[in-house]
Amino acid sequence: MIDLREEIVKILKKEIDLPEEEIREGVEVPKDEQMGDYSFPVFKLAKVFKKAPNLIAEEIAGKLEKGKFFEKIEPVAAYINFFVDQKSLTSEVLKEIYDKKELYGHSDLGKGKTVIVEFSSTNIAKPFHIGHLRSTVIGNSLYHIYKALGYDTIAINHLGDYGTQFGMLIAAFKMWGNKEEIEKDPINNFLDLYVRFNKLQEEDPSKRDLARDWFKKLEDGDEEAVELWQWMKDLSLKEFNKVYDLLGITFDSYNGEAFYSDKMPAIVEELKEKKLLKLDDGAQIVDLEEFGMTPSIVIKSNGTSTYLTRDLAAAKYRKDTYKFYKNIYVVGQEQKLHFRQWKKILELMGYDWANDCIHVDFGLISTEDMALSTRKGNVLFLEDVLNKAIEKTKEIIEQRNPNLENKDEVAKDVGIGAVIFQDLFNQRIKDYVFSWDRTLSFEGETGPYVQYTYARISSLLDKGKFNVDDNYNPDLLNSSEERALVKSLYDFPETIIDASEKYEPFFISRQLIEIARNFNKYYNQSPILVEDEELKKAKLALCYSVKNVIKCGLELLGINSPERM
Repeated sequence: MIDLREEIVKILKKEIDLPEEEIREGVEVPKDEQMGDYSFPVFKLAKVFKKAPNLIAEEIAGKLEKGKFFEKIEPVAAYINFFVDQKSLTSEVLKEIYDKKELYGHSDLGKGKTVIVEFSSTNIAKPFHIGHLRSTVIGNSLYHIYKALGYDTIAINHLGDYGTQFGMLIAAFKMWGNKEEIEKDPINNFLDLYVRFNKLQEEDPSKRDLARDWFKKLEDGDEEAVELWQWMKDLSLKEFNKVYDLLGITFDSYNGEAFYSDKMPAIVEELKEKKLLKLDDGAQIVDLEEFGMTPSIVIKSNGTSTYLTRDLAAAKYRKDTYKFYKNIYVVGQEQKLHFRQWKKILELMGYDWANDCIHVDFGLISTEDMALSTRKGNVLFLEDVLNKAIEKTKEIIEQRNPNLENKDEVAKDVGIGAVIFQDLFNQRIKDYVFSWDRTLSFEGETGPYVQYTYARISSLLDKGKFNVDDNYNPDLLNSSEERALVKSLYDFPETIIDASEKYEPFFISRQLIEIARNFNKYYNQSPILVEDEELKKAKLALCYSVKNVIKCGLELLGINSPERM
C-alpha cells in the first residue's frame, strides 16, 4: 500500500537538500486537523536559506508538486502542510484490505529472523493468580505482533520449576502432606503447605536449612526429591493449562529453570576461565560494583545455583539453538536490577548478542478490595477471575439479548476478551487497578465496546445483503466521517510496527478504540443502508473493511471476534 510519508519525502527531496531519512523523521502529524494531515517544519533550513522560517516554508511550498495522493500543499508559519486526497487514499486503503482481509497490516518485515518471546513463566506448585495476567497477555500479544510481521516467533513459558522454594515444598510435604488429598485440589493444597512452611520458618529460622537441604538433594539428583518435584510439576501444569485454554494461549516450549540444570556447570566454568568469579563468604559472585550494581551470586555458599545462573545458561542455550534476532523477556519491573546484572555479565563474558536480549517490564496489577501476596495466601486465582468474567457477561447477555444463539461461546469470548483488553489498554509500564465495572462495560474504552462494533458491522452486512464480489465506487465515500474512518484504517499497519518496536500492545488497543469510535460516529450520523444502490455498496464496502481490521487487531491482542452479541 502507498506510504504517504515516503511520498512526502519524494516531493520534498526535489527542493530540500537533506538526506531522505532526515526528511522522513521530520514529518509530523499536526494536532489540529485544520493544519493538514502531515506537516514538515523548516527551522533547520534557516542557516542554508538565510531567511526566516515562515519565508522558507512559503518559498518551498510554492515550488512543490502535490502529486496523486495530496489535495493541496500549504505553508503555515514555519511549516509545510500536506492535505491528503481523500478519493485516492480511500481507493488505496479499501483495495489493500479487500486483498488482505483480516491479514491487513501483516508483512514479511521480519522474514528470516527469529524472535523469542518468554512470557507467563508461572511458578510450579503456586497459584496462577491475577498478578500473572500481565506477563501472560502482554507476552502473548507481542508473540502475535511479531508473527504478523513475518518473524519466526518462538513462545517460551520459562516455568519456575527449580530453586529453594521446591526445597520448602518438599520439606513441607514430608512434614504434613497427603498425596491423595493434594491431588483433589493441587494448587490450593500446595499453597497451604507453602504458607504453612513460611510461617514455621519465620518462627523457627533453622527450618530454612531444611528447605535448602532438600533443594540441594534435588540438584544432586536424589531419587525421592526428583520424584516429588516431577509429581508437583505434572499436577501444576495440568491446572495451569486450564487457564491457558481459557485464554487460547499455546507455547512452543515449556523449558523452565530445571531444563538448564545440566547446562549451568559450563557457564560457571566459563565465568571462572574469564576470571569473572570471586569468592565471597563461601559464595561465588560476579562483582558489579564498578557498574553501579550490587554483586551477583552465581553459586551459593552451600553449592546450589541461583536464578541468575539458570538465566545465563538459558540465554546461551537460546542463542546456540535458535540464533535469535531478539530474545524478549516479559517480566515485571521489580526484576529490573536482576536483568541489568544478568545483561552486564553476558557483556563481560564477551557476548555481543547481549544487546539483543530485551527485558520488557510492566507495572503491577491490583484489585479494588485486596492486596496480593502468595506468601500470606492472599491470592485471587486467575482461573476464578476468567470464569467470573464469563459468568457476569452471560448475565448481561441474558438481560440484553436473551434469544442470542451460542450464548455460552459468546459469553466466553466477550468475558475473557474484556479482561485481556483492559490489561492491554494500559501502557504496560503503568500500574492499574482491576475493576469489574470498567472491564465489562459495553461503552467507552473497553473490549466489549470493540467487539460489539464488530458484531454490529456483521449484522449490517447481513441486512444489506453485502457481497464481497460486488463492484463499488470508492469516490462516493467523501464525507468527513468517512475520511476520518479511512485515515484510522490507513494508520493501522504502521501501528503494528510501532507496537513491535516499542514492545507495546497498548498501541494496537488504542488504535482499535479509535477505529471503533470513528465507525460508530459514522454509523450514527450517516445512514448505511440507503436506497441508492451504488452508494449503499460503497458504504458496505467501507463497513466490510472496518470489520476486517477490527478482527485483525483483536487477534493481535489474543481476543476473539463474535459475529453476534
